Amino acid sequence: MLEPKNNDELPPIPPKRYFTIGEVGELCAVKPHVLRYWEAEFPQLKPVKRRGNRRYYQRQDVILIRQIKSLLYEQGYTIGGARQKMTEHPEEVAKPAINSSEIKSLVRDLEEVISRL
Repeated sequence: MLEPKNNDELPPIPPKRYFTIGEVGELCAVKPHVLRYWEAEFPQLKPVKRRGNRRYYQRQDVILIRQIKSLLYEQGYTIGGARQKMTEHPEEVAKPAINSSEIKSLVRDLEEVISRL
């Protein structure tokens, strides 16, 4: 699992509609039991539940989880403080951060286009 200081090294989110709790755990470097706990603590985090109470997260849920993780692990907020920040100032938290792997991928794509020109 990635250390909190390496959160910018998270993998890009694939273009899928739904993600299982295991997939989200890998995408966000958070264990499934932590995700279930965060669901109870953050009212904004509501994955779709289907047959057998299985959770299916959407892309915006994955982005929200990464924001929660950033508030807790990088910025040092407590659960209560992060919850308060997300409800009082959602515009500050709602900005999705671009991680370094996405930037590297964009740079490679641009370099390939430039080399073709």
